[in-house]
Amino acid sequence: MSERSGDSRRRVRRRDRHGRGLRGPLAPSHVPIAKSRGERFDDLVLDAVDRLKPRWGKQLATMEFAVEEVPPPAELIDGPARLESDPIPFGRAETAAGSDPAVVVVYRRPLEARARDRDQLGALVSDVIVEQVASLLGLTPETIDPGYDDRH
Repeated sequence: MSERSGDSRRRVRRRDRHGRGLRGPLAPSHVPIAKSRGERFDDLVLDAVDRLKPRWGKQLATMEFAVEEVPPPAELIDGPARLESDPIPFGRAETAAGSDPAVVVVYRRPLEARARDRDQLGALVSDVIVEQVASLLGLTPETIDPGYDDRH
């Protein structure tokens, strides 16, 4: 703290220690780099749903799609059913109940941990969406997306 002319008020720093001043955002808000990881993941989910709309638009209109960070603890409990599939689920489908629509939930963190890069993450998200929509419609993933079989 420095004193000037008998004034004992604390000086307010207006610049950083290198004298460049306060920094602003690194990129304008309309460019992709300005989006958070969560926002980019949401875009991947929307892209996967959009790819299915030309063929399944009517059925998809009755569904909601959501993203959660991680699966709830109840879905992580080990047991005989868990031994048949992946130990950590990538998504879940909830059937319509009363006035509530069917819901497809995708778990962001397990998918990001599995993917090596953005392209693989997009493919994984697409596969999860296709699998969950197929389970809600009572069809095979290959029926929902003919390209699904090529990726597996």
